Amino acid sequence: MRIVIAEDDPLLREGLALLLRAEGMEVTATADTPDGVLAAIEEHRPDVAILDVRMPPTHTDEGIRAAVEARRRRPGLPVLVLSAYVEQSFATDLLGDGVDGLGYLLKERVGRVEEFLTALRRVADGGTAIDPEVVAQLLTRTRQDSGLDRLSPRERDVLELMAEGLGNAAIAERLVVTEGAVHKHIRNIFAKLDLAPTDRVDRRVAAVLRYLEEGRRRV
Repeated sequence: MRIVIAEDDPLLREGLALLLRAEGMEVTATADTPDGVLAAIEEHRPDVAILDVRMPPTHTDEGIRAAVEARRRRPGLPVLVLSAYVEQSFATDLLGDGVDGLGYLLKERVGRVEEFLTALRRVADGGTAIDPEVVAQLLTRTRQDSGLDRLSPRERDVLELMAEGLGNAAIAERLVVTEGAVHKHIRNIFAKLDLAPTDRVDRRVAAVLRYLEEGRRRV
């Protein structure tokens, strides 16, 4: 796996590079500015890019804007964004055009090496990895004015894990239930969110994007 890293903190940047190389991955370039990472992505054409949300010069949303621009230039480029805090509006900006091959994690997850590596591999394979804390806060913000308030506690658990990018088997293992039970909960979620079957829309993606978008409007 070929990786480009964008992080303005030199200790974290080099620590990430060392960790990934120790796992047998190829870190082709590192950068500390948005322009630098975009140039590196153009030159090295990585399998996945890891970007910090807050980068120079203003340390606000440069990393998100660089991630969006990178995906505009290279549609489908897997991107994993790291943030020190839960910033729901940034998450929805990134995920607004689709969730395939995208991740948004708190930096504290990097210290949980196996969780971080699992999320990175999921994103590189075209999946989605959204930090559970982001998911929890978005769900809390949207329950009052959406179909989410009709979900049972277990259905909310399943939806949160869906938003993290887990498949049915992984959700069943996490919740210690059968895959059949997970499938039933997901059917109920779709019904309560009024998500009818269609050839044009993936209902799992639609469910995640709905509450992400509603969370952004309420921030």
